[in-house]
Amino acid sequence: MMHAAIPALAGLLLIGLGAGALAQPRAFNCIGAERLEDDVFEVAFPPRSARPPEAARTPVAAAAALAKEAPERNVCVLGHAVREGGQTTSTELAARRAREVSEMLSVQHGIERDRIRAEARNPGFSRSTENREARSVTIVVLPATP
Repeated sequence: MMHAAIPALAGLLLIGLGAGALAQPRAFNCIGAERLEDDVFEVAFPPRSARPPEAARTPVAAAAALAKEAPERNVCVLGHAVREGGQTTSTELAARRAREVSEMLSVQHGIERDRIRAEARNPGFSRSTENREARSVTIVVLPATP
């Protein structure tokens, strides 16, 4: 009797998962992305804010257009927050900024979520290391991998 319930349960599990849940995320990482110089876009943020300003629309749209032209290229969204509270607060703020910009790319511009990595960056990795007040997100459209 119990054996008859197993195939039915398995069928329900497969239906519940749906096709989207079975898709595997793209395998890539953002290590070294901060050192790239081509296809890099900057979004400045007001102090202590994770909300993208109106001026963010232009660089986000430009990055999205490039990503749409080359669907084989992935996108790294690197959040920076230097001296905006303690180290933990700055890291959390940097992560929130990166998430907000990645949402703009995905929701507003239709870039697939599995092509985007949003990460907080330690101040030592900031593209603007000479600017110790870096409050930004760097969008890097990665080169295509062979």
